[in-house]
Amino acid sequence: SCNSPEAVKKLLENMQADLRSLSMECKKKFPPVKEWLVEMMLLTTNTIVHDEVLSKAIVLCFRLHFTKDNITNNTAAATVRQVVTVVFERMVAEDEKFKGLTEEPPAVQGNSNRRSVSTLRPSAKDAYMLFQDLCQLVNADAPYWLVGMTEMTRTFGLELLESVLNDFPEVFLQHQEFSFLLKERVCPLVIKLFSPNIKFRQGCGSSASSPAPVEKPYFPICMRLLRVVSVLIKHFYSLLVTECEIFLSLLVKFLDGEKPQWLRAVAVESVHRLCVQPHLLRSFCQSYDMKQHSTKVFRDIVNALGSFIQSLFILPSGSVSASQGSAQGGPGAAGAGGGLITQAAFEYRGTWIPLMNVSVQGSAKATYLEMLDKVEPPSIPEGYAMSVAFSALLDLVRGITSLIERELSKQEQEAAMREEAEPVSPPQRVWEEMVNACWCGLLAALSLLLDASTDEAATENILKAELSMASLCGRLGLVTPRDAFITAICKASLPPHYALTILSSNTANLSNKVYSIQGQSVQMVSPSSESHQQVVAVGQPLTAQPQGTVMLTAKNIQCMRTLLNLAHCHGGYLGTSWQLVLATLQHLVWILGLKPSVGGVLKPGRAVEGPSTVLTTAVMTDLPVISNILSRLFESSQYLDDVSLHHLINALCSLSMEAMEMAYGNNKEPSLFAVAKLLETGLVNMDRIEILWRPLTAHLLEVCQHPNARMREWGAEAITSLIKAGLSFKHDPPLSQNQRLQLLLLNPLKELSNVLHADIRQKQLECVLQILQNQGDTLGPGWPLVLGVIGAIRNDQGESLIRTAFQCLQLVVTDFLPTMPCMCLQIVVDVAGSFGLQNQELNISLTSIGLLWNISDYFFQRGEAITEELEREEAVLLRQAQDKGEPLHRPFHPAPPFDCLWLCLYAKLGELCVDPRPAVRKSAGQTMFSTIAAHGTLLQPPTWNIVVWKVLFHLLDCVRKSSTTADKEKIESGGGNILIHHSRDTAEKQWAETWVLTLAGVARIFNTRRYLLQQLGDFFKAWEVLLDHIQSAALSKNNEVSLAALKSFQEILQLVTPIKDTDKLDALAMDVPPVLMESLQVSGPGRPLVRSDSLAERLAQRYGAQPSLPPPGEELDDSALWWSAWNTWYRIGTECTRPPSGGTDKLVFVPSQPFLTALIQIFPALYQHIAGGFSMEDLKKLGVILHGAVSVPISSDSSPFILPSYTEAVLTSLQEAVLTALDVLQKAICVGSENLQVMYPAIFEQLLLFVEFSCKPPQYGKMETKHVANAKYNQAEWVALNYVPFAEQSLEVVVDLYHKTACHKAVINEKVLQNIIKTLRIPLGLKYACPAESTWKLAVSSLLKVLSIGLPVARQQASSGKFDTMWPELANAFEDFLFTKSTPPDNLSIQEFQRNEAVDVQVVQLISTEILPFANFIPKEFVGRIMSMLNKGSIHSQSSSFTEAEMDIRMREEFSKVCFETLLQFSFSNKVSTPQEGYISRMALSVLLQRAQDVLRRYVEDQRLSGRCPLPRQQVTEIIFVLKAISTLMDSLKKTQPENVDGNVWVQVIALYPTLVECITCSSPEVSSALKDALGPFKDFMQPPVSKVQNGES
Repeated sequence: SCNSPEAVKKLLENMQADLRSLSMECKKKFPPVKEWLVEMMLLTTNTIVHDEVLSKAIVLCFRLHFTKDNITNNTAAATVRQVVTVVFERMVAEDEKFKGLTEEPPAVQGNSNRRSVSTLRPSAKDAYMLFQDLCQLVNADAPYWLVGMTEMTRTFGLELLESVLNDFPEVFLQHQEFSFLLKERVCPLVIKLFSPNIKFRQGCGSSASSPAPVEKPYFPICMRLLRVVSVLIKHFYSLLVTECEIFLSLLVKFLDGEKPQWLRAVAVESVHRLCVQPHLLRSFCQSYDMKQHSTKVFRDIVNALGSFIQSLFILPSGSVSASQGSAQGGPGAAGAGGGLITQAAFEYRGTWIPLMNVSVQGSAKATYLEMLDKVEPPSIPEGYAMSVAFSALLDLVRGITSLIERELSKQEQEAAMREEAEPVSPPQRVWEEMVNACWCGLLAALSLLLDASTDEAATENILKAELSMASLCGRLGLVTPRDAFITAICKASLPPHYALTILSSNTANLSNKVYSIQGQSVQMVSPSSESHQQVVAVGQPLTAQPQGTVMLTAKNIQCMRTLLNLAHCHGGYLGTSWQLVLATLQHLVWILGLKPSVGGVLKPGRAVEGPSTVLTTAVMTDLPVISNILSRLFESSQYLDDVSLHHLINALCSLSMEAMEMAYGNNKEPSLFAVAKLLETGLVNMDRIEILWRPLTAHLLEVCQHPNARMREWGAEAITSLIKAGLSFKHDPPLSQNQRLQLLLLNPLKELSNVLHADIRQKQLECVLQILQNQGDTLGPGWPLVLGVIGAIRNDQGESLIRTAFQCLQLVVTDFLPTMPCMCLQIVVDVAGSFGLQNQELNISLTSIGLLWNISDYFFQRGEAITEELEREEAVLLRQAQDKGEPLHRPFHPAPPFDCLWLCLYAKLGELCVDPRPAVRKSAGQTMFSTIAAHGTLLQPPTWNIVVWKVLFHLLDCVRKSSTTADKEKIESGGGNILIHHSRDTAEKQWAETWVLTLAGVARIFNTRRYLLQQLGDFFKAWEVLLDHIQSAALSKNNEVSLAALKSFQEILQLVTPIKDTDKLDALAMDVPPVLMESLQVSGPGRPLVRSDSLAERLAQRYGAQPSLPPPGEELDDSALWWSAWNTWYRIGTECTRPPSGGTDKLVFVPSQPFLTALIQIFPALYQHIAGGFSMEDLKKLGVILHGAVSVPISSDSSPFILPSYTEAVLTSLQEAVLTALDVLQKAICVGSENLQVMYPAIFEQLLLFVEFSCKPPQYGKMETKHVANAKYNQAEWVALNYVPFAEQSLEVVVDLYHKTACHKAVINEKVLQNIIKTLRIPLGLKYACPAESTWKLAVSSLLKVLSIGLPVARQQASSGKFDTMWPELANAFEDFLFTKSTPPDNLSIQEFQRNEAVDVQVVQLISTEILPFANFIPKEFVGRIMSMLNKGSIHSQSSSFTEAEMDIRMREEFSKVCFETLLQFSFSNKVSTPQEGYISRMALSVLLQRAQDVLRRYVEDQRLSGRCPLPRQQVTEIIFVLKAISTLMDSLKKTQPENVDGNVWVQVIALYPTLVECITCSSPEVSSALKDALGPFKDFMQPPVSKVQNGES
């Protein structure tokens, strides 16, 4: 209304006067007051009113406030507040106006004059004075400026102070004067006013014992003081560091249990206010805790909060104990009943405290600090203090963590921008100090609350707090607090008192604790009032000893999720605490029964022996989620840095070690958590697998060796999955360019081979199979490793493993040979070989031999490519070796690398050829020889040397050794129901087969590759060795082997000296008969048939070793070879035909007929090659063998197969062979040179020996042989062969040969004819006694033939005397035959007899034609013997005894007649050329006549004696014969010229006459008629006697 200050002043004074009167009539209500107050406000809002005017106005308001009228009172109070505010606002506005114009004056030193505020501007001065007086008034002192104030309440004063401090902090911070007021006035005031509260102890009161009555704390003041303190600390902490220290210490003290409940409640609210200001807390820490000798204020605050919370659980007054609660039907009752608690609360050891919703997160909304209208302390509801304290704790944690984390992130960003590590900056130290100061208190309080919490939300908040603390500690690298918080969460996840030592250990020494999960005691916790938790799962604890069950509550599961969350989000900061986290998770997973499945993911699944696990539906639905989080947790390991990742891996490994420890020695289901998670971690970190591969796989390999099968199985599952994943992962750079990584990945696969458990090897091999199927083409340098795994088989591993491994090998051989480095081919050969050698599964052995054949084919097809690659490799290796100064280590080194590959293949097959199993040996042998035959041309000539000596001969040696030492025991059956043929039923017989195969194979190679081999320097030596093998095989006591040896012998002898091109052709003409070979070779110089670029030739050119060819036309000199062969043949022959020395032992070994036959059959082929040098000496050797061979008997059990039935005259094949051998020989001599002919006699001698067999079969040592007809087939006897056909055949050969050679000098000189006759004399003499009738007949006809040729020769040579000894032999032979001592068989028919007589007649005819006519060339004695023989034949003197023989001879009438005729013919032949011949005939005649005379006389005499009796038939026949002879003689005399007849004869003829006459008396008509014939001719000679003179003259 008026603007001048004077007017205002006036107005105020009036108002003061009126006020006084008002106060007198306080009951009356005067509306004007309100208007004044309004004016008052108007007045103060304008900026003109200053200084005293202003102070008066304010005083007026205060006084109005203290009237007893409520309305006025309240209005005035509002006005006062308004006025105070306005005063300060004016000052702020003034400051704004002058901002930047004037410099702040220097600070006032000291404060001598309180009123001296000259430096302040007007508005500021007002504010200063006002604030100073407020302090004075509250302190109950007189005001300086507000003169006239009479009364003032402390409560109102404190409120005003608080509002000023709270609303205008900048005033105090910018102006030193005001700061000074704060320090000097406000703080001491506050401290003074606090004193009653500090001293007061609840329960002491003012008892007589206390020295002075203590002022009781007064709620309104106390509460307002705390508000002021809150504001001071909040705004002016920086100014009042020391004072705040005191305030805070006081605050901490108010929380003490002995203070009144309301005081504690208000104190807690104040603390809560601090807790929501993290910056403030940080300042405390910096100012106090980090200074030496200073109170650790921050730590004390936190600890006080903690103790406060703890104290609330120790039955304080005012809280309801659980027992009361249950009596009142309170929440405790529900808890005991096991129902769900609906109200959020904490419950611990019987104390139950409800939880109220006191404030919004992050702001401290106080309840009691705002009760400004209360004078008495209010009653505090139960649980309020707890709720505030709880919120304070959570806000504290939230504040600190968010503050520090924000700043940390900022720092990290800056560091990233600077890109260099900074030393620990001061802020970092502050944060560490803050955490170090508060963690113990926080942990204690939070753990207790967690334990006591019954509300899911509260639990969640507590867990969040612990989680964020743990993570923060991790980030700051504070290991101990981090582990402590994590331990707390872990403990809360597990059932109470769960025996997990890792958690119960003292938190301080966690860092160096040896962890273990083998707890001894597990208490069963029943759901009692102690735990108001809903039990959601019952399971088994993971311990070494099986013990009862444990319960999991919903809270445990909640904690578990927090733990998962911690690991998931803050895994990078966990470091060594991974151990804690994972150990706990492992136990929870175990109790919940999660089991690992593919890829290590844990899925709900029960173990076989876990019937004790019970899960509620609530948890059942949770499990997949938990399982999912678990997986995600390990998936997120890909975002960890390398160090954290290593921590994780180490933790998992040590967990796994413990699980392994526990699983020892029992078959309980092991905990597979760690293994499964290692697998999962490995799989997600494939991109940096190198850094964790070694520790990871090293551990898993240990797991694979664990005795517990399930444990092992998972170890293998993990390791194989990792390897497969590693190989298929798209690495950068790809594996093909990162050999080291590839080998690193494959290495554990190789290591698995050292594990002895079959199931692990099975897994390993399945893994290999999958790797081959998926990555086979890209394995490259990994091949040796993979092949090593496939080949690491042992016989003790069982069939199925070997089968799986073999599948892998088959896959390799069929699909991957072209893709692997050639250096690995040798390994493939070795591996295939080792499958051949394993003895578990025969079929695999056989199939692997097939694989070796396929491999050899591959070598053949890809020969050039392989050669080139191998040579490149070789060059590299050689350089390396030279650098190191070592020789190159490689099997068969000097040979070229490609050849070495072949040699390795052959060597492997060679090993298989001496396998203990016959089937394998057979298959390997066939394969080996076929391979050498088919692909041998690819080898360089020098390599053949190794093939021959190191492969072939080595093999022969081994086989020979095994065969000779093999067991002769009978093998009953070949395993299973396989029957074994009798020819294979002993090991010896089975080895025999191998020996046969091997020898044949080697011989065939010598045959087909002869040309190639002869280029080698030591071919002759090799040839000798081969022959030695053939010899030892031929002399083995096994018929099969010996026979086969000869076959091989034959094979190497059928060699023609090779022509230049053979070795090029023999790839084509492997088994072409020689005829075709020649036609091929005739194909001209271009040889169109052979591809000129054959691999073999290209290889040959490559090594520049064209085989040196002999100059055209010059054949290789082979004679040494053939003579060596002849010697071998001779040795075999002598050895096998030498008769046994012992007695008649049944077990003597006698060579078989087929063997001997084969042996002899070799000779012709051999002879062709040695004919040139074949000497007499050799012929003798041959004879010995032939003779020996023919003499060998055969055993009766095989005789039916070899012998013809006795009646058939057939030669055995052996006998034929013997004759053929001689035949070849004589043919060769025939066409050969002169000097060869000296051999004829020897051949004759040999043949004649054989001829003798017809009559006396040869002996074989001292063995008794039976005649074939008497042998029983089923007895082990020896049967002599039927030699007759053989001897006869030999005889025919002799005749034939003699026919050709009779005139040869040697034949004449060596008296062959005599020998022939001498030999023939035997059968001739035996005649009917011969074993076969045909023999003597043949002998006779042969004799006749031989003589017809031989006699003329003998006559020619008569003078030389070379035949002198023959004549007596011949005479003997004639005599033995014509007058044999043997009797014809009884059953001889007449016709037969006559035929035989005809033969005798032939002999006489021969004498008459071939001998007698040439008597003058023949020795006299011989002729004499002939004559006497003819004589003997023509007259049969009757023997005194009437034997059958006599009679038979008498019956040979035709014969006698011929004899007589011959005799006569020679008696009267007019061609007598020599007196000697005449003499012979005369002598013969006189003998004859003499004999006739004798017979006739005897006849007459006998007849006279016999009287009527007829004479015996023989005698009658004889007399008839004599009579006939006489008549024949008479005829002859009549025909002959008289001068040819000797007078003497006449005398004897005439002398016969009287005797004839005497016979007339005979009674026999036959005799009579013969007599008539005899007497008749005498008439021709009856003449009258002539005169003596005439007679004398003639």
